[in-house]
Amino acid sequence: MNRIVKVVQELKPPLLMVLVQVAYAGNTMIASLAISDGMSIRVYSAYRHTLGAAFTFFLALIFERKSGAKLTWRVLVMTFFCGLFGGSLFQNLFFTAVSFVSATYANAIINMIPVVTFILSFLFGYEKLNLQSAAGKAKVMGTIIGVSGSMMLSFLKGVEINIWKNIHINLMHKKDNSRIGASDGRQWIGVLSGIGCCFSFSVWLIIQTKLSEEYPSHHSSTSLMNLMAAIQATLFALCVEKDWNQWKLPSAIRVLAVLYSGIAVTTFVNIVTSWCVRKRGPLYASVFNPLSLVLVAAAASLLLPEKLYLGSVLGAVLIVCGLYMVLWGKSKEMKPPTDLERELRTTEVVVVSANEKSEHVSNNQVNSKNNIVTKAHK
Repeated sequence: MNRIVKVVQELKPPLLMVLVQVAYAGNTMIASLAISDGMSIRVYSAYRHTLGAAFTFFLALIFERKSGAKLTWRVLVMTFFCGLFGGSLFQNLFFTAVSFVSATYANAIINMIPVVTFILSFLFGYEKLNLQSAAGKAKVMGTIIGVSGSMMLSFLKGVEINIWKNIHINLMHKKDNSRIGASDGRQWIGVLSGIGCCFSFSVWLIIQTKLSEEYPSHHSSTSLMNLMAAIQATLFALCVEKDWNQWKLPSAIRVLAVLYSGIAVTTFVNIVTSWCVRKRGPLYASVFNPLSLVLVAAAASLLLPEKLYLGSVLGAVLIVCGLYMVLWGKSKEMKPPTDLERELRTTEVVVVSANEKSEHVSNNQVNSKNNIVTKAHK
């Protein structure tokens, strides 16, 4: 029974992070439909974080009402920056990249998050770069392979693969491409926004690691983070969005997008991510991100006017291989010492104790001999 419980505890982080990527993929699909319906990204972000803040606050009252975690000004400052880098700023930078360059570039650059997170984690001491060990080599190679796979999935096409045969459902009947892929000489804004988006998410994971250490109440910290993000996103939307009709939700897809993103993503995803970051570190949480690309590519070929190519399948295989290598490396680092290692440590202590005892006995014999010689001279 204890063995089963142990296996379940070991499988909980990876399974939850896979569910996180499923939630991200669903959000990408639904948000794409809402945007094609004419919904403003700024308003969408404001509604999403406001609903998420209310929902996580309700959960915090239920599960953490008697929590002993102390809320300090330092914790509030960290939740402010978590809401900024992991919420409002991240989303606005991402969709700015989509507007000024292309959606392909934005989705490709976001898969550099594991690399940036690995570098920042190493600089801040959350990850060890031990290339002499198999675990260290696996983490580095797995990260590189995963990013290579995501780039291949985004850019390499090849032969078209029709996995759904004659089944195809096009939910996007109309598209609003007026703000996508601007070609007026301001592409550099989109490029910088994409790079900033990547760093923003990685910085959030690092700050979230520190926040989880000092304030381990995940529901409460997530509600505070969402509250900060809601305030920031709402103020930004009020300053940028001049059309007050955008704040209305006239269609069902817009309402669904707000409800799904506010509950499934802003609530569930943020709580699970903060918990997983505390348990396994920021790199562990980031390496699952490319999985959402695989899920979106498969779902988009069925539900949206997009096609699936051989390059996408090969990229998906590399992503899974890279993810497995990183998970294997992390499991080796966290593996407890074996019975043989514990026995060697115990034996070493016993030998040291025996040596000390023998030295103590020999010293007593020498002292007694000296005393006898002294008495004889007297």
